[in-house]
Amino acid sequence: MANILVVDDDQMLCEMLCLKISNLGHTAKFSLSLAQGLEETASNTFDVVFLDVRLPDGNGLTALPQIRSMPPAPEVIIITGEGDPDGAELAIESGAWDYLEKPVSTKEIALQLARALQYREGKKASKRPVQLKREGIIGQSSQIRSCLDLVASASNNNSNVMITGETGTGKELFARAIHENSPRAGENFIVIDCAALTENLVESTLFGHEKGAFTSADKKQTGLIRMAHRGTLFLDEVGELPLSVQGAFLRVLQEHRFRPLGGSREVYSDFRLVAATHRNLDDLVLAGRFRSDLLFRLRSTTIDLPPLRKRKEDIKELTVHYMTRLCDRYGMGTKGLSPEFIEALLAYPWPGNVRELIHALENALSTAQNEPTLFPVHLPKKIRVRLTRSSISNNTRARPCGETKGSARPFPTLKSLVEKTEQQYFLSLVSFAGGDIRQICAISGLSRAVVYARLKKYNITRRFDCQAPQPS
Repeated sequence: MANILVVDDDQMLCEMLCLKISNLGHTAKFSLSLAQGLEETASNTFDVVFLDVRLPDGNGLTALPQIRSMPPAPEVIIITGEGDPDGAELAIESGAWDYLEKPVSTKEIALQLARALQYREGKKASKRPVQLKREGIIGQSSQIRSCLDLVASASNNNSNVMITGETGTGKELFARAIHENSPRAGENFIVIDCAALTENLVESTLFGHEKGAFTSADKKQTGLIRMAHRGTLFLDEVGELPLSVQGAFLRVLQEHRFRPLGGSREVYSDFRLVAATHRNLDDLVLAGRFRSDLLFRLRSTTIDLPPLRKRKEDIKELTVHYMTRLCDRYGMGTKGLSPEFIEALLAYPWPGNVRELIHALENALSTAQNEPTLFPVHLPKKIRVRLTRSSISNNTRARPCGETKGSARPFPTLKSLVEKTEQQYFLSLVSFAGGDIRQICAISGLSRAVVYARLKKYNITRRFDCQAPQPS
């Protein structure tokens, strides 16, 4: 028996779905708003959540990752009356089980529910309680845990893996984790930096060469692909692999055989491939700079690493970890971290990700020298300048309209402008009516009480000593 939640603002639909789910032998409840649905998933455990997109208090798609991060990571089935391709893509990328458009039959609902529950049971049965080796991979955020689940899954098979993510997110660390947790852990882990390969030597580097294969080939050289035999071959920045070599490498992926330069026989290499890139390979395919057939082969399994700004809950743990390592490396005593120092690290967007964080901590230690505690002043100037500019920008946006630095209020507020106009109106009216209260009331359309109140407010006397304005 499974526990199911329906999040939809259509109460009749919710009641119908809950009745159908109950008839199937499961327990079901519903929420009519996104806030209520999030509260339910936070306080209860659900196996499957049926989630609407357009809710009175928000968009269900934006909450999908949060719901999926709730233990025990319920399967989410999107059910919407306004489906669109972009929404469907976002749903699947965010981990949805399926994306259904209303009206949807109860038969389809029952089928999708059964399949989702079958998948969950199979996943539970296949999970082995193992201690994953994750050296250098720091953090317990839901994003990192999801990536580590993929590492564990990839380690149990021999399929090609593509690791994507911004520069500095730790793509090589995850590639090594796949290798270290696989049956190939005792063999070579060969790294090839495709960005550093020169086009005239790339084939020799990958495939090796025989003596005399070309002018400078004074001895036989084993290629890196052969060196990865029985181990793992890691192609870092695979998007930089020269187009001229991609066809030959595609054949190597398919056959695991290749001919060294100048060689007469093919060589076999039983390697497992892991590739990584920070570039959008689909864009490179459209630009004619990357082969689509090679891309399909590389993407058997994909792990998309999150940037540091999207997993800020890991920053403090990362800081403590790398600060300890750096202090040990430089023979320094343990440094204290002021609350302001941590706040600064949390506020900075880290465009260079974990790599930039490590460099910033190293810089802070160098600046602090023998000082026992680190403060924001110890951070690199570039970071402090950006944080200060951001703070000033936020304060400027928060300042009332018209108020800027160096001038308390160069432009009047609406209230002061209205009062000034109203005062001038009554001054002119009293002058025009010669102080006659009845005429003032008749012209203004106001009662005596209101007129007297306005005259008192603006300190206007009916014994007006100025003449009414003369016609021009």
